[in-house]
Amino acid sequence: MLRQLGGQDEIAECAGMICLNCKQDMIVVEYHDVELDYCTNCEGVWFDAGELELLLQSVDPAGPEQAVKDMLRLPEVKPSHGHRKCPICNQHMKEVATGEPVTHVDVCRQGDGLWFDGGELHQILRQMVQTPSATGAIPQPIATFLGEVFEGKE
Repeated sequence: MLRQLGGQDEIAECAGMICLNCKQDMIVVEYHDVELDYCTNCEGVWFDAGELELLLQSVDPAGPEQAVKDMLRLPEVKPSHGHRKCPICNQHMKEVATGEPVTHVDVCRQGDGLWFDGGELHQILRQMVQTPSATGAIPQPIATFLGEVFEGKE
């Protein structure tokens, strides 16, 4: 099943991935060269290794790639929901705390990807994306994309 989201570069299709949180089927959302797996039930998002950087670079080639690398190296915190397994390597993921306010993100120990529970991606992007304004707004292309993909639920 495919659905057009708003342009040639934005396609959603059924994925083979099961949500790490609610165990429902996820869909694949494609934007430019970036594919992410999205759960329409709980709004969780899985990025394979390098996909978050690609999303940010599609808007700003000098984007905050270092912030993503730093997130991968953060120390593990006590899981708030029990250990989740990476959908790629099936190993236990580590939960890290990042940003202010603190957002918990699940990171594959092997570097296979990142898991964001519903709303966490929006919080992280607000913290990571640099803007000239003091409002901390996400740049319009990312905000439009997130609004279309997540139906404004962020």
